[in-house]
Amino acid sequence: MCGRYTFTAPRDLVKERFGVSLPNDLFATYNAAPSQLLPVITNTTPDTVQLFQWGLLPAWVKDLKTAIKPINARAETLAEKPSFRQLLQRRRCLVLADSFYEWQAPSAGSKGPKKPYRILLQNEEPFAFAGLWDQWVNRDTGEVHPTFTIITTAPNSLMQPIHARMPVILPTREAEHMWLNDTASDQDYQGLLQPYVAEQMQAYTVSTEVNSPGNNSAACAAPFIWG
Repeated sequence: MCGRYTFTAPRDLVKERFGVSLPNDLFATYNAAPSQLLPVITNTTPDTVQLFQWGLLPAWVKDLKTAIKPINARAETLAEKPSFRQLLQRRRCLVLADSFYEWQAPSAGSKGPKKPYRILLQNEEPFAFAGLWDQWVNRDTGEVHPTFTIITTAPNSLMQPIHARMPVILPTREAEHMWLNDTASDQDYQGLLQPYVAEQMQAYTVSTEVNSPGNNSAACAAPFIWG
């Protein structure tokens, strides 16, 4: 599962790294959480960063009160779920980030809180999660609600001691371009949904400041030594 992440790169770096135009209301976040508006690049508008709500609301949903809004989609079962399979074919996106958080449960037989970790690349550069998106239209008002979910996969060797899942980080710019390319095959897309190379990543513990989605400061991402 991926339930929190960061995107703190300066605007100029984002523009250069992804080759896109940016909205004026794109701000750094140290604790991105579900239901927030967060930056994505879609396959239909690959030259622009847009802000979509995290938590997928499929176009076919009728009752918002009972709708499940998944924040993650398992790479291994995308083809088995009709809603995800259709989005894999026609609505893919890059979810912009520069790290993510995961919580390590106490070891068997021990007590204590879950320990939060920040996981990022060794070079600390921004990257993109593989995501799916959709848009729900309010039939009464015509208002459009664009949303997204992050695809997860099995953990690499860095993540295994921390958590049983990790988000799919697309490994190269070529992989990002393929993910947004509508002419690729389902097999090509599925081939990208692999664990990132562990040796190119790093992880360190952070404080429980990150536990609350109401906290959004550099303190969430700061190293913290647990006793």
